Parts: sequence; structure tokens; C-alpha cells
Amino acid sequence: MALGTLLASSATLLCCVLPAVLVSIGAGAALVTLVTAMPQLVWLSERKGVVFGIAGALLLVSGLLLARARSLPCPVEPRAARSCIRLRRTNAWVYGIALGAYVIGALFAFLLPALTAAA
Repeated sequence: MALGTLLASSATLLCCVLPAVLVSIGAGAALVTLVTAMPQLVWLSERKGVVFGIAGALLLVSGLLLARARSLPCPVEPRAARSCIRLRRTNAWVYGIALGAYVIGALFAFLLPALTAAA
């Protein structure tokens, strides 16, 4: 579940952060080349509300599942217990990365355009 959430939140980075960063550093030609090679970026950008809604729902479900799994017992066998603990830590890191990607994407997609329009 955490990897699916990471994939969905990566879509938010592709639709909104990547184009904004490329244009802001003066790499507009690179953005045109990228959009020519991957026209799906335009589709994602046009439907950023849906992309962010799906990614947010996946983040919420994944967070609830991780919180629930935290209280579940690990196996008694030492090797399996270490694996269980390591997997929980890895899931928490992946969830944190996905959450960070979602927040950065939301900043670029919604907050920064609103701030620049107001200025």
C-alpha cells in the first residue's frame, strides 16, 4: 500500500512540480521536449484536482493502515520479528516520502499560483 501511495504522490510531482521547476530555472525548451516525449503530462496537469484527490485518498488510507499495523504483534520467531520491525520502519519511511511529495506538489499546484496571482 505504501508503494502505491508513493506512486500516486509521484504523479503530483510530475504534473505540477516538474513543469514549474523547469520553467523557473529557464529550461522551458527542456519542458517542451519532455511534453513532446510524454504528452500524458498535459493530461495530468489538466486534471490536477483529480490527481491530488486520488493521491490524498491513498495517503489517508495508507496512513490509517500503517497506524493500525503499528499495534499488531510481530511474530515470536526472532528472524521473523526482525523482518517485521524492519518492514514497519521501511513502510514508515516510504509513507513519509510520499507525504512529502504530496505536500510539495500541492504547494506548486495550488498555493504558489494563488500567491503569484494575488501579487
